[in-house]
Amino acid sequence: MKPKQTTLSVGLSIAAVLLTGCAGTTASSPNRGFAHELTTAQKPWTHDRFEDDPGRFTFAIVSDLNGGERDRVFEVAVEQLSLLRPRFIMTVGDLIDGASEDPRALHAEWDSFDGRARGGAPPLFRVSGNHDATAQPLRDVWVERYGALYYHFVYENVLFLVLDTEDYTPERRLEMRNARNEALQVTDRAELAQTEYYQMPERLTGEIGPEQSAYVQRVLADHPSVRWTMLFMHKPVWQRNDEPDFAAIASALADRPYTLFNGHFHRYSHTVNNGRDHIMLGTTGGGQNPTDEMSFDHVTLVTMDREGPSIAHLRLGGILDKTGRVPLGGDTLCFQASGGCD
Repeated sequence: MKPKQTTLSVGLSIAAVLLTGCAGTTASSPNRGFAHELTTAQKPWTHDRFEDDPGRFTFAIVSDLNGGERDRVFEVAVEQLSLLRPRFIMTVGDLIDGASEDPRALHAEWDSFDGRARGGAPPLFRVSGNHDATAQPLRDVWVERYGALYYHFVYENVLFLVLDTEDYTPERRLEMRNARNEALQVTDRAELAQTEYYQMPERLTGEIGPEQSAYVQRVLADHPSVRWTMLFMHKPVWQRNDEPDFAAIASALADRPYTLFNGHFHRYSHTVNNGRDHIMLGTTGGGQNPTDEMSFDHVTLVTMDREGPSIAHLRLGGILDKTGRVPLGGDTLCFQASGGCD
């Protein structure tokens, strides 16, 4: 009898372990990785339907850090993104100052940006802005270092389109360069607004060339069944009614879900255009208007799931590390000029 009692005891113990495992992994929840030991019908949680869709992912976006870059802000943002751990980071241009046309100086600026951007673990995708790629020498250095000024990629069946809004003819590019150099000699703000450069529509909204437009239309035609399309550009070329090459892109986009992000104005705004979200980002270290409450430093998190994108903008002053402080001594920085700090 004693051996039978021992066998029965061991068998009950094994059964108890197996039942506990079943309660945690199958009977209590269809989600893998979630286990518990409660056997009551009532549970101290709302439900166990976790969002563990394998196609769900989050990426981040940083905005302009040039056009009056403020020290250390971008570095703080990169450190904060390393805490948030997105899959990758997108940009919307103006990544360097680009005031010089000397290739050695431009390479040094890009070396500085690339070194700072590597502080975050995720991959970072560059987008060109006017500070990066208006003048031809700047474009030559970009192509030498990074290959393409406009491109696309697909991730988890989402199409990402990166556009170059400084896509002018060589003649127009030279006209803009000369007009800008003349404008830089004007110190009076009222006179500056009347200069030829400040009257050029491309200064505000940029331009898309026919070759780039054809490329984007081909990419869209080649990817008709992606679940979403994301567009990234520096200037809001979508605001120009007289830009036929982007109008052709917009027409090709009309029947698909998409979201558009741009920068350039250093202030946040949201517009619904053609039934789609067009989001103008603020800054991630760029110059700010001290009288504009929508001019602030932030990063953006976009989470893609079956329903589409969920978009959240996080102000840098509110992203704290485990010590309860802004990383890299960021508590000492000003992230919104209109808030009264210098």
